[in-house]
Amino acid sequence: MTPAIKVAEKHKIKFQVHQYKHDKKHASYGLEAAEKLNVDALQVFKTLVVDIDKQLIVAVLPVTEQLNLKSVAYTLQAKKAHMADKNDVLRSSGYVLGGVSPLGQKKQLTTLIDKSALLHGSIYVSAGKRGLEIQLAAQDLADLLSARFTQLT
Repeated sequence: MTPAIKVAEKHKIKFQVHQYKHDKKHASYGLEAAEKLNVDALQVFKTLVVDIDKQLIVAVLPVTEQLNLKSVAYTLQAKKAHMADKNDVLRSSGYVLGGVSPLGQKKQLTTLIDKSALLHGSIYVSAGKRGLEIQLAAQDLADLLSARFTQLT
C-alpha cells in the first residue's frame, strides 16, 4: 500500500489500482505502463517535478508528450523553469524516479495537470512505485491536489 493509494482511499474517491511487472530495460516508464496495461497511451500520465525560481512544482501530462517548460513558467508567472534535480525530487516526493505519483507526496506541491486529461473518463498515474498505476477521474485528481488544468505540452 503506497501513500498515493492511501490518499485515494482516505478521500473515498472512485479509483482502481493496476499492477504489472516492470521491465528495467524498457526505455519509457509511462509507455511501458500503457503497453502492459493495454490502454491508450494518451490516457497514461507522467508526473514531473519542475523547479521554478527555486520552488518545486508538479506537472502531470500524457506520457506521449514533452513538457513545455515555457508554458509552465508562463502559467505560474515565473521567469524560468527547469527540470528539478533527481535528489530534490526524491527528497520532496518520497518517490523514486519512474514511480513518482502526484498523490501522497511528502510535501504537497503546487500541481498543474495538462488539460487533455479532461478528454478522458479516467486517467492513469503512478501509484507510487514502478509497475503500479492508479486509475481515476482527472477531476478527482485535481480536487485532491488543489491542482489546476492548463496546457503543458
